[in-house]
Amino acid sequence: MGVSETYVRGRRLVVDQPLAIVVGLIGLWMAWFLAAGLAAGRVQFHDVAALLWDGLLRGLIVGLAGIGLSMTYSILNFANFSHGDYITAGAFSGWAVTYLLAGLGEADVGSLLLVGAGGSVFGGALGIGVTTSPIAVAAGAVVAGVATVALALVIDRVVYRPIRDESGITLLITSIGVAFALRYLLVFVFGTDVRGTTAAGLVPRASVPVVDGTVRVTAHDATLLVVSVGLMLGVHLLLQRTKLGKAMRAMSDNEDLARITGIPTERVVRATWIIGGGLTGVAGYMFVLWKGTLGFNDGWLLLLLIFAAVILGGIGSIYGAIGGGIIIGVTASTSVIWVPSEFGRAAAFVVMIVILLFKPKGIFGGRTTA
Repeated sequence: MGVSETYVRGRRLVVDQPLAIVVGLIGLWMAWFLAAGLAAGRVQFHDVAALLWDGLLRGLIVGLAGIGLSMTYSILNFANFSHGDYITAGAFSGWAVTYLLAGLGEADVGSLLLVGAGGSVFGGALGIGVTTSPIAVAAGAVVAGVATVALALVIDRVVYRPIRDESGITLLITSIGVAFALRYLLVFVFGTDVRGTTAAGLVPRASVPVVDGTVRVTAHDATLLVVSVGLMLGVHLLLQRTKLGKAMRAMSDNEDLARITGIPTERVVRATWIIGGGLTGVAGYMFVLWKGTLGFNDGWLLLLLIFAAVILGGIGSIYGAIGGGIIIGVTASTSVIWVPSEFGRAAAFVVMIVILLFKPKGIFGGRTTA
């Protein structure tokens, strides 16, 4: 290749793909900044490893909750803005049961069922943790999933089903109304205060060695990892190996054709709410177990990240929701290496926008539900 041809190709790249050049230069600067920081000691290897671990766990929560949102869009073809408040409702339901089982005989039942509203009971004082009260935690996670399933089915039957044939914007606006109704119903019952839910000092932890230090891994971290990966694997097997999964994939591809071929579409819709609601409720419960606090707007604050993950991965794809969630989570956590921590969420959305500029349909674009 001659000098003139190289020049022509380089000029064509600059003219035709200036964005690629800018993104490449920013990527090189970020790599240089990180390498220089590690070499000079301004950035420690164990700090980077801890941020990656935190980002992975955060991404698993976003991805797990995103599966339900992606399935809803794929099967019902509307963006459910009440999804974040399903997360919160599931979390409060599950933690009410956890408080009741862990604190029965030690505090008033009403205070326990209200998850210590107004500071009446503290999770730390009850010694709540995956190792100190495993039955209470396991029961809470199950109830969180079941309660969210029941909530999703009731709202679908009362609100969404009568207007299912209306335009997508009608369903979207309706879902926003449902979101506000649920959120302030939770406020009315449980209050606005953010309460601690676990006995942080009693949670076992291990120090995993890295190059220049250690990374702390707690029992709650490990629980979140095992539960999230297990549920994601279960959804994969359901979609790929069962008749219901095949029916769901067929309906996501072409609802009219699925109905003509005899697939019970209403049953598939019900199954979608059951699976999506269950995953969403468990995701909300595990999120609170992992971070150790519970508030009425937890799900709402997660919702934009979940939408970002679903869109980034390719809306309608559960694998895209998982992959997008991990990318969003890792970006939000590790961005503090380059920008102030308050810009972490913004950095995650910038990464989403950049990837979509090169892959407009998302990472798994074109693959629905399967």
